Order: sequence, then structure tokens, then C-alpha cells
Amino acid sequence: MNKQPTPPQPGQVGPDGKPQMQVAMTDEILKGIYANNLSAGFSREEFVLDFMNLFPPKGMVNARIFLSPGHLKRVIGVLTNSLKQYEDKFGKIEVAKTPENEIGFGDRK
Repeated sequence: MNKQPTPPQPGQVGPDGKPQMQVAMTDEILKGIYANNLSAGFSREEFVLDFMNLFPPKGMVNARIFLSPGHLKRVIGVLTNSLKQYEDKFGKIEVAKTPENEIGFGDRK
């Protein structure tokens, strides 16, 4: 099923007074994708995020996302805010130790 986003209709505004946009997603996207690893690379113009599912002896890149540097900054801001709200509600998250088996872990340069 291929659903296209619906453009905002005249007069549709949110509680903040800004125009709202209707966003749709396909059933395939709605299911989501599991990732237990992330690799990030960049050039001057863009960042590349590879979301992976690693289960030795193999791994699979499930999604590759390209972002402009400015958009990545906004994404980091949203994630930082969401993490703070999560920890305020459920308690501090301890950073997981890096696995001793370093296959596939770490940032690309």
C-alpha cells in the first residue's frame, strides 16, 4: 500500500497556531525495523547513518539515512530532549559497555 502525505489544507493549524501537515506511512514502514548498531560517516555536505542488525557471524544494514549537517543537529536536539524526558520519568540510563568483540562496532572515519 503506497500512501502519499496529504498537504495541509487551508485553515488547518495546530495548538501552536502553525500550519499542520498530515503525514502518512505505509504498512511496511509502520512495522518498524530493529537495529542493534549504528555506524555514522560524513562528507562536507551530508551525514550517513547506517542502522544495522548484527548477529555474529553476520550483520545486515537495515536502513541507510542521509542527513544534511543542519538537519542532523535538529535530530540530535530532538533525541536529547526525548532522552531527558525518558530519564525524568523512568530513571537514569547507564551507558552499555562496548562489547569485547568489536566486529562492526564503532564509527567509520
